[in-house]
Amino acid sequence: MPYKRTITVFGGSGFIGRYVVARLAQRGWIIRVAVRRPVEAGFLQPLGGVAQVVPLKCNIRDPEEVRRALYGSDAAVNLVGILQSHGRQTFDSVHVEGARNIAEAAAAEGIRRLAHVSALGADRDSRSDYARSKALAEEALRELHEDVVILRPSIVFGPEDSFFNRFASLARLSPFLPLIGGGKTRFQPVYVAAVADAVVECLTEQDRAGQTFELGGPKSYSFRDLMQLMLNNIGRKRLMLPIPWGLASSMGSVFQKLPGAPLTRDQVEQLKEDNIITGDLPGLQELGIRAQTLELILPTYLDRYRRRGRFVGRVSPGTG
Repeated sequence: MPYKRTITVFGGSGFIGRYVVARLAQRGWIIRVAVRRPVEAGFLQPLGGVAQVVPLKCNIRDPEEVRRALYGSDAAVNLVGILQSHGRQTFDSVHVEGARNIAEAAAAEGIRRLAHVSALGADRDSRSDYARSKALAEEALRELHEDVVILRPSIVFGPEDSFFNRFASLARLSPFLPLIGGGKTRFQPVYVAAVADAVVECLTEQDRAGQTFELGGPKSYSFRDLMQLMLNNIGRKRLMLPIPWGLASSMGSVFQKLPGAPLTRDQVEQLKEDNIITGDLPGLQELGIRAQTLELILPTYLDRYRRRGRFVGRVSPGTG
């Protein structure tokens, strides 16, 4: 297959990134996977042909490394994001300054096709540092690159997700599941494959330039609904324990000092706002992408959390 176009995918080794890289490889792009630790992106190389998927070192906080990663590319996508500030990896340095570096370098290189994955709920007036930094990143991108396409997904689910897998793991060990604020916050989970399809669509169709898309699944659920759906899929019953906002914030303040914190104070602030599409912006339907439901996808990867494993109760081929 002749490769005619080159794209730089920042954060391509992450959850969404692996799906984006796979789709771009199928379409014949040469893909530079720009990550801080290239060795951790090696698993992506078999997704393409020889020398089609190339990991390279890049910290988006470093403008010079970003420029080198973009040199000679025809397009770029930014998938880099963090859920917790740690050391020099802060929301402002990664989300805002990182996005600014990419936009400036892309504009300097004459790269018109630029996609940026933000988050549903991005709001410069939010009390959440995460949501506020996502909004400020969007503003920086718009200021520096008028053709940038911004995609705002709700919770993204799929086999490697950190949401359902985390709570399913907790359900194997704990007799109860916490419901922050009573579990009333609403979400509109979107399947990772649909998000990847949206990214690729926005990169390959130039008439998407300058638009913002909200990406959500076909249904909205309360946090309690999501926990119950997860439990139904793994065949377990657990007590759902409501945690008041004040207590949750105190817990988050303590937990966030730990590596890999299960909860931070900033995440509690995020949970105070629903995470569903507004309907004011185009979404998956306008991109020609069909959204898959949780009920269809969750059984395909949560079955490994069942009490006796994923194969219990299945009929072997040829046994009737």
